[in-house]
Amino acid sequence: MHRFKIQSKDERTFFVTGEELHHLVKVLRLRPGDKIKAFDNTGAEWLGIIEFISEDMASCRIIAEGYPEVEAKTNVYIAMGLAKGEKMEWVIQKGTELGMAGFVPLRTSRSVVQLDHKKAENRVKRWQKIASEAVKQARRVVEPKIFPVADWAELPEIFPANMQWLLPYEEEKNTLFSNILQEFDSNYPIGILIGPEGGFTPEEVAKTKELLNARSVSLGPRILRTETAALAALVMVLAFFGELG
Repeated sequence: MHRFKIQSKDERTFFVTGEELHHLVKVLRLRPGDKIKAFDNTGAEWLGIIEFISEDMASCRIIAEGYPEVEAKTNVYIAMGLAKGEKMEWVIQKGTELGMAGFVPLRTSRSVVQLDHKKAENRVKRWQKIASEAVKQARRVVEPKIFPVADWAELPEIFPANMQWLLPYEEEKNTLFSNILQEFDSNYPIGILIGPEGGFTPEEVAKTKELLNARSVSLGPRILRTETAALAALVMVLAFFGELG
């Protein structure tokens, strides 16, 4: 059944507007009498019947309400150095499907991609749209937040002081992921720091440990691409805390 993100509702009705309305009418060609599902990022989901469609909204009568248990109880965020091509889009899409809570694009020393303010804004809008579509596909009810492009120094301002940071690092040979996760509390958010192509510089690694109290960990003996490392780390955290079944 088709799912839509909504901005407004009342006790008996929800309303599909904006780009979602365009998709409902022009792409899917739904009509009054058709059933659809809706969510609004609060954790709730509604089943409704389209009653009427106007130029600016589709009004749907609510016939059922639920709170599906599809969201991870452990909030895991990825902060990833700006990377080339479609790597960022891939991580955002697949990370959303897997259950990440949010994503921060990071400016780093070895990032080949450099975005001015306008390009960064446009890119973040596109990434948020990708996350929105992935939420529908995965049948989630809360959309991950895609944060504005940030510098290292902004991370303590973006996240709470109880954020627990992991730094998968190719030079870390001794500290296993599972050993560190045993020390983490799943009731507090967890952040995963991922470098761009070429990884983090030694200075950046030192900075993460000083600024964020990040724990460097090994992802194994093989060198992973940046997008592979991001998703592998996410899966390891979610699986450790029982979020993947």
